[in-house]
Amino acid sequence: MHQIEELLTRGVDKIYPSKEALEQFLRSGKKIRLYTGIDPTGKEIHIGHTAWMWKLRAFQDVGHEVIVLVGDFTGMIGDPSGKSEARAVLSRQQVLENAKTYKDQIGKIIRFNGENAAQIRFNSEWHSKMSVLDMARNMRHLTIAQVVERDMFQKRLKSGQNLYLNEFFYPYLQGYDSVALDVDLEVGGSDQMFNMMTGRDLMKKIKHKEKFVMTLKLITDASGKKIGKTEGNAIAITGKPEFLYGQIMALPDETIASIFESCTNVPLDQIPHDLHPMDLKKRLAWQIVYQYNDKSAADSAQSYFESVFQNSQIPQILPEIPVKSKNIIDVLVESKLASSKSEARRLISQSGVQLNGKKITSMNYELSTMNSTLRVGRRFAKITHPNP
Repeated sequence: MHQIEELLTRGVDKIYPSKEALEQFLRSGKKIRLYTGIDPTGKEIHIGHTAWMWKLRAFQDVGHEVIVLVGDFTGMIGDPSGKSEARAVLSRQQVLENAKTYKDQIGKIIRFNGENAAQIRFNSEWHSKMSVLDMARNMRHLTIAQVVERDMFQKRLKSGQNLYLNEFFYPYLQGYDSVALDVDLEVGGSDQMFNMMTGRDLMKKIKHKEKFVMTLKLITDASGKKIGKTEGNAIAITGKPEFLYGQIMALPDETIASIFESCTNVPLDQIPHDLHPMDLKKRLAWQIVYQYNDKSAADSAQSYFESVFQNSQIPQILPEIPVKSKNIIDVLVESKLASSKSEARRLISQSGVQLNGKKITSMNYELSTMNSTLRVGRRFAKITHPNP
């Protein structure tokens, strides 16, 4: 596949105003400035983030100017995109603490040193210095109708939930980041399309220039939910190799091809799609661990998985999950080993739940010991209870 064609298609959902327009711009030989923003709402970079990281790295490798923008200002307000309820408000101290290791984590993919090094910027550089008057003048380019028409806001209004003014304000703030950075292209998940398109509108009206928008396919889990911290299903790239490998193996078969495409740098023609789904998933899990550790760690994680899950040995190291509940249904949901009570009941009815090596058959079973080893399918956890 041609280099430019792969930039424009690998892991890509949509391009605005069009793929053809961006392709023409790239084929002109001009070097573009592009960015992705990330609000530090948590300390860990997860697999879902790596889709845009690999896309930025691909542009960086062919000489384009890459900026990673840390939303230390917007992170204190909260992005409502894709959320069914308002986000919790973070303090300045929390945001800075969360972002402390971002450069090191993102640097596992994007180069911040050497030739054509990427920049890391913080949007408090401009937002914290902007006067209320300047902000109000810039916001005249947006309308309430534009914001209210968002699907997620419509759903919340129909369900009787509140919408808050800071949530209306957020798209402007993210949109203005494009203006402040004077970029040619913004890259982000498809759930960020509205905010990115707001930036495109502001760029046209304030800078009188085009800004391209590239949305990427979202990485989802077995239930179809986006993989992320807020959704409670994040897979941290800094996790212990054995756990990282196991988390990839727990993903549904149908997501593996898209994760290979979006979250690795394996050449597309070298992704072994003809393998059995289990073998393909093991190849992906090995690759993910290798990318953020090394070959030795990836080999060790694979051996650990095979001995534990394929030979039914109990892991020596288990993640500890504190829960308040004692009823097995509630414990499964609270520990996120089941996404809902109905799924928990289904798992029990299908003999998929074991406690300390014994199958649980009763929906009313209650944990009686402080530390219990719970197994759900291929996943193990040590359940701890504050009141045994």
